[in-house]
Formats: sequence, structure tokens, C-alpha cells
Amino acid sequence: MPPVLNLSETELADEQVVERVLAGDIALFEIIMRRYNQRLYRVALAITRNDDEAEDIMQQTYVRAYQHLGQFAGKAAFSKWLTRIAVHESIARRNRRQRFVEFEDSDPESEGNPMDHIPNRGRSPEDRASSAEAAQFLEQAVQCLPEMYRTVFVMRDVEELSTAETAELLDVTEENVKTRLHRARALLRRELYQRAGATSTAAFQFHATRCDRVVRAVFERIAAAGTGKDHAS
Repeated sequence: MPPVLNLSETELADEQVVERVLAGDIALFEIIMRRYNQRLYRVALAITRNDDEAEDIMQQTYVRAYQHLGQFAGKAAFSKWLTRIAVHESIARRNRRQRFVEFEDSDPESEGNPMDHIPNRGRSPEDRASSAEAAQFLEQAVQCLPEMYRTVFVMRDVEELSTAETAELLDVTEENVKTRLHRARALLRRELYQRAGATSTAAFQFHATRCDRVVRAVFERIAAAGTGKDHAS
């Protein structure tokens, strides 16, 4: 396990961390993982809708990013470069499983209202008083959205990426992002938010114990890969 990071190191900008890692300070790669675990988890989960697979996608994303770190040219934000790797990996796995169809070939409205499949949890006064329960209820509702809406909703309203960033990451137009987000919010309905009593950013939390596990597993994969990394500029 890499040494404990000090406060000054954790405050380094992404680009500074990349430079240090490329120079041989591999332990600092932990900063990147802890900084972006939450985002990558949410994005991977939104696309695959599989918790275990989302965590494995995170690990694979970090390993690939480390192996090709020298290819990061700094023309875009490192966070965008890293998120794009996660998006592509998630979509590739989804396509291999063939669980979803392309947006152009499907009409979610013809399949009925996806909100009809939200489990009836019989919200009691105690449930409404619990923010944890409310966040869980909201998560269930979001998971019931069709993938094209769910992914945009998570990126925009949960992870709080801009319309332009979301469009670039998903390779769609900004207008398409706006349309999908509008439809996602309509499906969730205003009363759903009121009943849930939780903000969007409270949903899909990637907790500390899992964060530690991902960091440890990624370093193990990197060590096992050995000379497989490509740090050439």
C-alpha cells in the first residue's frame, strides 16, 4: 500500500499530480483516485445499472489512465479525459451485454411509464424524516429511468457537469442533452423530489470503505501489469 499522503500533496492540481506520477512518484496517483472515485462511480452506475460492475469499471479506468498517462496532452481538463475513459468503458460493457438498445431504435414512451416500476415502499413519517431513506428512494427512481435519460440526469443534476461537458463526454449535441435532461426531470416528477426530501447530489454515494478498496485494488493491478504501462509523451 502506498504511503500516507500529506496535506500539501492532496492540494496539488490534477496536472501537477500527473507530472509527479510521470516522474516516478507513483504513490501520488492515489490523489487522482480519491478525487474522482465519486464521479466515476456515478457515471459507470448510470450507464451499466450494476453496482459491482461500476466498481470494476472504476478500477479499469484508473489502470488504463495510469498506463497511458503520457498520452494526456493537457488540451482538456484531466477530469474530462479521465471521465471519458470511464464512459467509453461503461458503454463498451453495456453493449457487450446487449441489455440496452440505441436511442434511435427505441421509444421509451411506448413501453409505458418507467416510473410505474418504482418499488412501493409505503413511505411512513419515519421514512420521510430519514435523509438516508429519502436518498435511497431517489436513487431507485433514477435507476428506473431509461438509460439515455438516466445518464444525462446523473451527469448534469447529480455530478453537476455542465451541458457542454456532458455533450462532449457522450458525443451528442448540447440540445440533445437539454432535451434528455428535461424529459428525465419530467419523468421523475416534482412530487418525487418533494416526497424524497433529498437533494440530487446526496444520491449514489461512494463511501470511504469502498474508496479504500478501489485504491488498493488499482495499485495491485498496476503492480501486476509491470512494464505494461505507456508513459511516453
